[in-house]
Amino acid sequence: MVDVQRSGSTLRITMNRPAKRNALSHQHLKELLAAFRAAGESDATGIVLAAEGPVFSAGHDFADVAARDLAGVRDLLHLCTELMRTVQSVPQVVIARVHALATAAGCQLVASCDLSIAADTAAFALPGGKGGWFCHTPAVPVARSVGRKRFMELVLTGDPVDAATAAEWGLINRAVPLADLDAAVDELLARATRGSRASKALGKRTVYAQLDRPEADAYDIALEAMAQASQLPAAKEGMAAFLEKRPPVWPE
Repeated sequence: MVDVQRSGSTLRITMNRPAKRNALSHQHLKELLAAFRAAGESDATGIVLAAEGPVFSAGHDFADVAARDLAGVRDLLHLCTELMRTVQSVPQVVIARVHALATAAGCQLVASCDLSIAADTAAFALPGGKGGWFCHTPAVPVARSVGRKRFMELVLTGDPVDAATAAEWGLINRAVPLADLDAAVDELLARATRGSRASKALGKRTVYAQLDRPEADAYDIALEAMAQASQLPAAKEGMAAFLEKRPPVWPE
């Protein structure tokens, strides 16, 4: 079950399968994907991904996985990958509110968000390294968030790291006391959603397009996007406001 609530310009998508540790079954992945797609079509500027219960997300639902043949598991992983890509492709800023343990595909979900704040009660793990099913796909965004040696420690040992370590390693933006989690999420999201919504959406799309590419390719992508963006109404308004020494009035 996924709950969606709106407050002002922010949508809050909450995983609500506490009895199942918010495990990512095929049905739950479909519900999350539908929620993010709908959010992406809305006029919201920010999305908070949260969870109910004692665990943020335990990753894939093994009962679901064990019942599938090769084609079925492949279908499940394609669906999971589509969710992760959608989180990064929606025009809104997406921030994970992590109050507790996030493992395997749950950790993958956190790493796929644009930003993440965790309570000091949270922990993160890719536990397949000490089990029988290695965390191949969860490793993809995690490897792009932390340094190679730290990533290899996570993926090979399977051991959890606490929130403070996750922040030091770059997996999350910061760790805060649980009582301060909502305020920290709201504060960072407010700063990250300032300015033109259209400009931010183009910026997010371009960043993900050039990220992890060779520098020359990245510059080619970023240069063309920035040149074209200079002609958009938001850019023209921003420059005009600066030159005229007045507050900008952002176009829709």
